[in-house]
Parts: sequence; C-alpha cells; structure tokens
Amino acid sequence: MTTLSEIEAAADQLPPAEKLRLMERLWVGLSRSDEWPSPAWHREVLAETERRLKEGREEMLDWEDAKRKLRDEPA
Repeated sequence: MTTLSEIEAAADQLPPAEKLRLMERLWVGLSRSDEWPSPAWHREVLAETERRLKEGREEMLDWEDAKRKLRDEPA
C-alpha cells in the first residue's frame, strides 16, 4: 500500500499540467461524495443572498467581472 507521504512526494514531481489533472480527479471524487454535507450556516447564507437578490439589493456578476472586482478592491 502506498503511503500519503509517498503520494505527496510523487505529486511534487509532477509537471503543472499533471498536477492540475490530479486536482481535478480528486475534486470529482470528493464532489460526488455525500460524506461532506453543507453545514446549516451555508444554507442560511445562501437563503439570505437569494432574498437580497429578489429585493434587488444584491448584484450578480459573471465570474470574470467578479474576479476583476476582487482584484481591484484594496486589501
């Protein structure tokens, strides 16, 4: 059996494109699992955001605009 340390060492040797493929593979496996349910506070935050959207007090941005806005905000 391969240890986590051995897997980490092997992953460190991968080129960036292969590391990305590995991350994507891991994410797919995790995202299909019910082992990590969303916490209650997450549902509450989403409900609050949805309420603000319906009231016109929340702005929807596409991903590129959202990244640009975050980059432009002072730290």
